[in-house]
Amino acid sequence: MNPHLPLLHPYPFEKLATLKQGISPPTDMAHIALSIGEPKHATPDLIKDALIEHLQGLTQYPTTKGLPELRQAIAAWMSRRFEIPADYIDAETQILPVNGTREALFAIVQAVIDPTEKPVVIMPNPFYQIYEGAALLAGAEPYYLNTLESDGYLPNFDSVPEAIWQRCQLMFICSPGNPTGTVMSLADHAKLLSLAEKYDFVIASDECYTELYDDEANPPQGLLQSAYQLGNTEFKRCVIFQSLSKRSNAPGLRSGFVAGDAAVMQQFLKYRTYHGCPMPVTTQHASIAAWNDEEHVLNNRSMYRDKFTAFIGILQDVCEISRPPASFYVWLKTPMPDSQFAQQLFAQQNVTVLPGSYLSRDSGGINPGVNHVRIALVAPLEECIEAAQRIKAFLHENTP
Repeated sequence: MNPHLPLLHPYPFEKLATLKQGISPPTDMAHIALSIGEPKHATPDLIKDALIEHLQGLTQYPTTKGLPELRQAIAAWMSRRFEIPADYIDAETQILPVNGTREALFAIVQAVIDPTEKPVVIMPNPFYQIYEGAALLAGAEPYYLNTLESDGYLPNFDSVPEAIWQRCQLMFICSPGNPTGTVMSLADHAKLLSLAEKYDFVIASDECYTELYDDEANPPQGLLQSAYQLGNTEFKRCVIFQSLSKRSNAPGLRSGFVAGDAAVMQQFLKYRTYHGCPMPVTTQHASIAAWNDEEHVLNNRSMYRDKFTAFIGILQDVCEISRPPASFYVWLKTPMPDSQFAQQLFAQQNVTVLPGSYLSRDSGGINPGVNHVRIALVAPLEECIEAAQRIKAFLHENTP
């Protein structure tokens, strides 16, 4: 067996199930699940129609690179969204469709890491647990870079020791952040790009939430967008991960893409050719329809804004709560240990949220997820309103 398998931690939702085990919540209250970041808005008809229209694609083996039409649609979307001239995006060498970004985030580590060099993979803390598992199984040491309130919940690159930078082969960033919703700026990217050039590591930017933002006039900055603006027009050492799951409410479609440095992408394609995970042709056609349409994305953002407004409006007079610039998460401080808060909220109000400590690790003497819970506003508006009212009642009853 792989000797690194025992290093893997239980997944957060396994720990949550254990936390709730044996508890019987009130039977007169319907359960409201706000723990998993699974979009519940309706998948647009244009995606479903494209799937039906191209069912004949089930008779074909797909290629790892995907249809040229899909890569061109992605390239055109990237150009529009991130204000990169089309001439600087090569759909042939810089883009690969993937079956959801979860497996791609895992796979990129296996392709990039040289385990003979005592490698380090830096990741934000809290983090999406795939980053950690991928690093461990690739034979790398995870380095947990705390994202603290004092730093605006953004990674503080100056806090990383020189010895860690020297061993770093890959760094994960997540912007907008999961679970905080914070967004990295051009200046943040500039500093990181300079470090990547100095120490020669790859930046893997998880951008799955970039299309869920509060201010229509201020969309989140993308890493390739920053690289282009800073003169790195070949996106050296940069790869981004995008998904239709959140943007287009299609988590079951398992469709996303990876794009960036052509040299990295060439090796990633080689890895994926053996990995055996091409996107089905039928799914590719549905993805083309999704990347070519923005109207459904505008509607999606509007629905999330309504939920944030209602949810925060109900709770703002009983707890410290802020509206994130992006994502669909509320990163809520708790007046008691986060696991106790989640357990008792379920026991008393039949609402499930995720303890923040389940998304982070002890690093530098602290666990930055402690005394926070992640609340995913994915349920319908009415359920989010009901959940906020129940959380308000819970806080009234359980806060001294």
